[in-house]
Amino acid sequence: MNFTAQQIAEILEGDIVGNPNVEVSKLSKIEEGETGSLTFLSNPKYNPYLYTTKASIAIVNKSFTPEKEIETTLIKVEDAYAAFSKVLEFYNEVKNNKTGREQPHFISSTALIGTNEYIGAFAYIGEHVTIGENVKIYPNVYVGDNVVIGNNCTLFSGVKIYSETQIGNNCVLHSGVILGSDGFGFAPNKEGTYSKVPQTGNVIIEDYVDIGSATTIDRATLGATIIRKGVKLDNQIQIAHNVEVGENTVIAAQTGVSGSTKIGKNCMIGGQVGVAGHIKIGDNVKIGAQSGVTKSVKENQVINGTPAFGFSDFNKSYVYFKKLPELVKTINNLEKKYKTQSE
Repeated sequence: MNFTAQQIAEILEGDIVGNPNVEVSKLSKIEEGETGSLTFLSNPKYNPYLYTTKASIAIVNKSFTPEKEIETTLIKVEDAYAAFSKVLEFYNEVKNNKTGREQPHFISSTALIGTNEYIGAFAYIGEHVTIGENVKIYPNVYVGDNVVIGNNCTLFSGVKIYSETQIGNNCVLHSGVILGSDGFGFAPNKEGTYSKVPQTGNVIIEDYVDIGSATTIDRATLGATIIRKGVKLDNQIQIAHNVEVGENTVIAAQTGVSGSTKIGKNCMIGGQVGVAGHIKIGDNVKIGAQSGVTKSVKENQVINGTPAFGFSDFNKSYVYFKKLPELVKTINNLEKKYKTQSE
């Protein structure tokens, strides 16, 4: 879809310097701009590229004053970075604004689906499913029995939603997400084998949750595994059974949270963090990447390391970690010197 500089300026409430009728159909970085693309400039470090870019339109700050002639049409706004983000959001809305039902697909006769839906090819929607308005279900999505999905949700290709799962409004599930698979529950037997503990609970995803590709969230043994409002999960995260993640918490890729752990509000958890089971992490906690959290953490803490402890203490300790070989050598020399003097 093509957009003119005039149309973009109206969306951004910006001023045009150049040709208002020039059209763009794609986005680009300023140093890689091509004819027919839209770019932006907010960091003065990239100013030189504006004079050489082939991009047809560039969004710039109103404070920007060119030092020489520019062929690219400019759209001047108060904040170029924020304006370009707005364009990206609008671009995604237009690009993903699919409606209708592709063939083949399966929808149970007992399922209830709101208006303005998109159902991609090979999607499966099971018994007694309830789906809200403006929901987009891409090809090869599986929605199990008794699932509830709110309004304005997007399930990208390959998402699997097991039975009884509840998803709120305005949620995005990226490709490969699995919600409601069995928690890792096995009881050891006298014979040394394991018996499976039935996982009879479900998963509840509240409003405005974004879940990255290949992330898995297990159903509860009893009750629910709960992801609260506004949570953002990166790719390849494992959330175990009966975990609760508090509002507006963000978790980076390859993190694993063990069963029955409760994570508070507004936490920030780095990549490859391991969190033990049956502990509580308070509100506003920050956990550094690759940390191992083995015990409960009070609110407003910043921790790092394995096992994780206070970030400031970790940094002080790390100075000594790096010097351990040197310190051992010094101690050995002192021991030898002491023995020699004693003799």
